[in-house]
Amino acid sequence: MQSKATTPEQYIAELPDDRKEVIKKLRNTILDNLPDGFEEVMSYGMLGYVVPHSLYPNGYHCDPKLPLPFISLASQKAHIGFYHMGIYANKELMDWLTKEYTKTDIKVKLNMGKSCIRFKKEAHIPYKLLGDLVSKVTPKEWIATYEAAFKK
Repeated sequence: MQSKATTPEQYIAELPDDRKEVIKKLRNTILDNLPDGFEEVMSYGMLGYVVPHSLYPNGYHCDPKLPLPFISLASQKAHIGFYHMGIYANKELMDWLTKEYTKTDIKVKLNMGKSCIRFKKEAHIPYKLLGDLVSKVTPKEWIATYEAAFKK
């Protein structure tokens, strides 16, 4: 479900009531832990956290006019999607996340795709763990990982 919102505030305002507070809380978790240099934008109809062109002029290889994506957050039809490109590109980071998830009080299996973590219920969101994950990669480190893993 891609939004046509042009600002994060507009995106959140358009959400169903049962999703607004969850997305606000996740957004604040990201913003409170995001290393300096990343910027919040609307990207692909989702909240996006990117390396801006001012730090990485080459932009995203799929469309160099776009800044380099890192994290996205979206309210999807059946879940909340937390997209973190770092866990897709860095096996050590993925291994850390899956190990640390088992230490949380959440007793449901981690529902993941390649870079997406899906949450069907707010009670299943490990906010502190996600904050720790967000803080682990600086823009400089993400650029190096991206270039090593994705750039041809």
